[in-house]
Amino acid sequence: MTFEFLVKIFGEGGVVALSGLAIGLAFGVLAQRSRFCMRSATVEFFRAAAGPKTAVWLLGFAAAVAGTQGLISGGLLDVSNARQLTGQGSLSGAIIGGLMFGAGMVLARGCTSRILVLSATGNLRALVTGLILTIVAQSALRGFLSPIRQGLASLWTVSGEAARDVTAVLGIADGMPIILGTVLLLIAGSLALHRGVSRWVMVGTTGVGLMIAAGWWTTYVISSQSFNPVAVKSISFIGPSADTLMGFINESHLPLVFDSGLVPGVFAGSFLAALLARELKWQCFSIEESPMPRYIIGAVLMGFGGMLAGGCAVGAAMTGTSVFSLTAWIAMFAMWAGGGITDYWVDRRSSAPVVEGFSVEETIPAR
Repeated sequence: MTFEFLVKIFGEGGVVALSGLAIGLAFGVLAQRSRFCMRSATVEFFRAAAGPKTAVWLLGFAAAVAGTQGLISGGLLDVSNARQLTGQGSLSGAIIGGLMFGAGMVLARGCTSRILVLSATGNLRALVTGLILTIVAQSALRGFLSPIRQGLASLWTVSGEAARDVTAVLGIADGMPIILGTVLLLIAGSLALHRGVSRWVMVGTTGVGLMIAAGWWTTYVISSQSFNPVAVKSISFIGPSADTLMGFINESHLPLVFDSGLVPGVFAGSFLAALLARELKWQCFSIEESPMPRYIIGAVLMGFGGMLAGGCAVGAAMTGTSVFSLTAWIAMFAMWAGGGITDYWVDRRSSAPVVEGFSVEETIPAR
């Protein structure tokens, strides 16, 4: 089925939105079943245990890098016009925003994608956290908090093109990114097997990473054949979630773009996966184990930090890194650092009980 045929049926905007919806549905199903979450991996790693949660995240990350770089090496994808590589970037935003996001995801016990996935399964803690996060993100993008974000972002900037391309900055030869991605994928797979991660979970989390590559390829193909400008992009949640929420509030219908299909698609995919697995369950705040102020603070830090860093645990730490964006790689390391530091000072040093994630869903099934 050609692009032209689909355009005749749905129009160009409809095809872009449907592609976002399809990729979002797949991502939602795979993320819900694999329990993919950067926060869980970060906490586990900094507690000196590179266990199953770390292996699950690393496998998804490696699949995103290997899949995307494989398409680029094969001449099937050109990301030279992607926002992660073009225009001025902010190193200060990547560092400060990444640290804030990492701290927030530990406090809120879930990264942005995990919160969206869990919201669809009946987790009211995740739903409230996600709503606060998106409101703060919108304020940081275009509202009251935007001057603060812009001020912090302007502290240390870098020009676009080669200056934001890790391969150009480090002088990495052509073909090396796909080799690095493949090696990392093999290491992650070996670690997952060694840590007892089930093969179905490994397939699911690899699929999560490949959805990043699918997003890049789909938008590139559409943009290369469209008469109207179409952004070459892939999965991200901070900006798209904020725009989708504001669209539902302010507009009679959502614009037909990739992001307007992505966020509802992830929610629907997660809901269907949880429904079929009989994992739908209402979950609320509790004073002792799930104090609401902690989640609110975490949501605020993630909303502002993610917008300042240029993306979330998926948008920056997977989508951006898969095209070797310098600011995305810095943001990813800052997120890990912020998460590890916060876990140490808030959970490990305190006498307060630590709840591992939103629910028992964080457990990785054994083989």
